[in-house]
Amino acid sequence: MKSLAHMYCVHICAYAIMSNHYHVVLCVDKAQALALSDEEVVERWSLNHKIPTIIKDWLQLKVISNIDNSKCLSIIDKWRDRLWSLSWFMKELNYYIACKANQEDKCKGHFWESRFKSQALLNDTALLAAMAYVDLNPVRAGIASTPEESQFTSFKARVSHIKQNTMGKCHLKPFYNEALNEASDCLPFSAFDYFQLVDWTAREFRVGKSSINNQAPPILDRLKLKRKRWLYTCKYLERSRFTAIGSSDDVKHATTLLGKSKIHMYPMG
Repeated sequence: MKSLAHMYCVHICAYAIMSNHYHVVLCVDKAQALALSDEEVVERWSLNHKIPTIIKDWLQLKVISNIDNSKCLSIIDKWRDRLWSLSWFMKELNYYIACKANQEDKCKGHFWESRFKSQALLNDTALLAAMAYVDLNPVRAGIASTPEESQFTSFKARVSHIKQNTMGKCHLKPFYNEALNEASDCLPFSAFDYFQLVDWTAREFRVGKSSINNQAPPILDRLKLKRKRWLYTCKYLERSRFTAIGSSDDVKHATTLLGKSKIHMYPMG
């Protein structure tokens, strides 16, 4: 997953690797892919794929005909489109996992039950809910007692990088840093707010653990999100068959943008 995120213009916001499935929240960066030079596209694609000889010749500025040059540019354009394709990212990730699993089990055939399920996150509230839902999977399943003890999750990875002061080397999409005024290419909330929110949520829906009744994290108030709706979402977000998560205005905009008459929406805010 880390390797593919380095190659693709796809950023990892959150993930949780469970015993027989995994969850991942991704941010597809089309603008980044379109801004890459042709040489940068080839460089990225070559990280995980073999490059045809004609492209190698094109890179080395060897004399090629106009027809071959057009062919090279056409190939590179296809690679560029794939670099921001969620389907291609998931296809390669699942293929790699399937091959590794079949090697370990010494068998052949299909590994995954079906194609991956995806939901569009149409606003910051939906993104926040999806990240918390994913990071709290091991806690909800009773595998971990606290979020920071959850193995193979983005929450644990972020905490480890913060403790080691290596956030610059973290493979995850960074949080907004108010002190440095870093708003571009970041998650739209701070690490402090997110960690506080995840901890509060874990305390609320786990029976027998202490609760924080009157100390809801500031981010809930800022987003004007009702607690019951938030807790329900963090428990059952994936169980629904909705293809998008967001407000009514977000869905109206998405239906117009995609040219669809209707989108099945999970209401958030």
